[in-house]
Amino acid sequence: MERHEEGTAVPGGVAALSLPSRIVVAVAFAVVVVAAAVHLGMVFLHLAPANTITKQHGATIDDYIYPEFEQNWKLFAPNPLQQNIAVQARAEIRTAEGGTATTKWTDLSAQDGAAIHHRLLPSHTEQNELRRAWDLLIGSHDTRNRPNGLRGELSEQYLRRIVMLRLGPEESGGKVRRIQLRSATTPIAPPPWSDEKVDTKTVHRVMPWWPVSSKDIPEGAGHR
Repeated sequence: MERHEEGTAVPGGVAALSLPSRIVVAVAFAVVVVAAAVHLGMVFLHLAPANTITKQHGATIDDYIYPEFEQNWKLFAPNPLQQNIAVQARAEIRTAEGGTATTKWTDLSAQDGAAIHHRLLPSHTEQNELRRAWDLLIGSHDTRNRPNGLRGELSEQYLRRIVMLRLGPEESGGKVRRIQLRSATTPIAPPPWSDEKVDTKTVHRVMPWWPVSSKDIPEGAGHR
């Protein structure tokens, strides 16, 4: 409440708005509350163990979650990773002379690691976007790196945009025509007190070359 110089109380905040404005504020608040409830409900059902709702409406839940909100864990069933997976990319470029050249491999995961190193509040995007996009790609492709239906094609489009956001339309002095991705998977060595034997050799999984079009280049690409 505010007061005039004469001491008369004047309503403040929402109460000071006109009736139509208060209705608009109330409707907007209700929309935000409903949207938040729907989002939290979808994420909970995605993470929760199989139940009647997920069995009947699993496709709807997956359509909402993938690819932006996918999680790498399940409620009551944690499965920590036992290997380090680095996602790397290279580009085929058109040079100024009209020829083509292939760039060196760029370790995108190392860029994310450097971005969050020594930060008390690291970005969720820098921690998880690339990693989860790669997991989605692998989970929706067969052993010959072919997409399994629409979800596989969507995962390729999503990852192409992430990579092009990092590289930009031009790389190493030339225009990017195609990109290629690979993963470098290195098993984590067991602790000294363990009798377990693990081969820590790095294994690569190489994806085919993907052509790049203007729709694969987000706004602000290459300025990270």
